[in-house]
Amino acid sequence: GLWVALVLGLTLAWFARELPDITEQMIFERRPTITILANDGTVIDRYGDIKGETVNVKELPKHVADAIIATEDRRFYYHFGLDPIGIVRAFGVNIVRGGFVQGGSTITQQLAKNLFLSRERTLKRKIQEAMLAIWLETKLTKDEILSAYLNRVYLGSGAYGIDAAARVYFNKSAKQLTIREAATIAGLLKAPSRYSPSSNPSLSAQRTRVVLAAMNDAGF
Repeated sequence: GLWVALVLGLTLAWFARELPDITEQMIFERRPTITILANDGTVIDRYGDIKGETVNVKELPKHVADAIIATEDRRFYYHFGLDPIGIVRAFGVNIVRGGFVQGGSTITQQLAKNLFLSRERTLKRKIQEAMLAIWLETKLTKDEILSAYLNRVYLGSGAYGIDAAARVYFNKSAKQLTIREAATIAGLLKAPSRYSPSSNPSLSAQRTRVVLAAMNDAGF
């Protein structure tokens, strides 16, 4: 047990040595947005990355946050950045199904990856992601973490952030989303291109029903 603790401690220390540099430079990869309009002002097409208004979760209808939490991280308001129960459950599901079909990342971990880390899938990056998630939990409130996540997450069709997604898919502000619309956007987190209501309306509708069922199951 002592040797395991020693090796684990040294491993964490080795991966942690890069964290000060990582936190000093947040990763922002955004292409400029080009919007093509018709003479009457309607949108013909968009290219590049689209970002809407920066929103605070407290400004949004409660069902918007509920839809995200029900599908991504039901214990968000109770864990410390990592969710041991979710990790064990995901590990069990992946073992049973013989592949990587479910992740155990919390919303805080996803934000840490989005803000500071590259997209490479390595053990080093996962360990640093976990460390950064715990660090974020000590620096920000839960609502601040959720707000930052909602403003930065990619939701398909070039839309970054929930307000951009609301405008692209429903031509309205995120503050005006209905329950079904919020569920549709939350459903995009699993696979933005696959479940896009613009390109795959039938699959999007199916995914929306899954999210609504998850919201109901979570007590929302």
